Amino acid sequence: MAREIGEVILDLQNISLRFGGVKALTDISFNVREHEIRAIIGPNGAGKSSMLNVINGVYHPQEGTIIFRGEKRREMEPHMAASQGIARTFQNIALFKGMTVLDNIMTGRNLMMKTNFLHHALFWGKAQREEIEHRKKVEEVIDFLEIQSIRKTPVGRLPYGLQKRVELARALAAEPSLLLLDEPMAGMNVEEKQDMCRFVLDVNDQFGTTIVLIEHDMGVVMDISDRVVVLDYGKKIGDGAPDEVKNDPKVIEAYLGTSH
Repeated sequence: MAREIGEVILDLQNISLRFGGVKALTDISFNVREHEIRAIIGPNGAGKSSMLNVINGVYHPQEGTIIFRGEKRREMEPHMAASQGIARTFQNIALFKGMTVLDNIMTGRNLMMKTNFLHHALFWGKAQREEIEHRKKVEEVIDFLEIQSIRKTPVGRLPYGLQKRVELARALAAEPSLLLLDEPMAGMNVEEKQDMCRFVLDVNDQFGTTIVLIEHDMGVVMDISDRVVVLDYGKKIGDGAPDEVKNDPKVIEAYLGTSH
């Protein structure tokens, strides 16, 4: 059964972020609804990654309010975001290159591990049972993303497209309710992009995961997004359904180019 878009779960109100005298974000407001794919687009330097960093607590805005699942706060902390079900992938791949695919994905379960380091070192009793349970969940993610054949391969040996898929797997291992994807298809060829699009849609459809997506490929954005917010020089210049945004003169001028 197709997922239904639900109520607002994330509301960003009048967010402004500065680094010294540089304004990264200026008075930006938009919301994200449960189960939707919400795209953030804009030219390079528009403030897209800064906005994701505000959502998951890497950056703290000087002004504005974040409301997540009804709880109001000025800023989010990364550990708080993770514990509340917000997971993230990065524009530049942030994996442990010397570790295997399986071990990298296991790190996505860290917050859920209750036993202490000593128990895990001894791999005994409750820690052993916990490890088996977490590995079972990780294997499900590996099957879902069709990376069984590389599960024991060190990540550093993998081509770029597969490393991107492993990073998605690590985020999914945390069982997030809100998944932030920062250019998940950057640097991929056409076939790799098609695969990643399919996985993003499957995560959204099958798991009901809400997704906030930064992506430069406008074809991808228009095909898979429910709503799109457009940033330019740290300001919001458009917000709405893909077709509305695509035909907005301000968006055409700033991002798509007037020839389109």
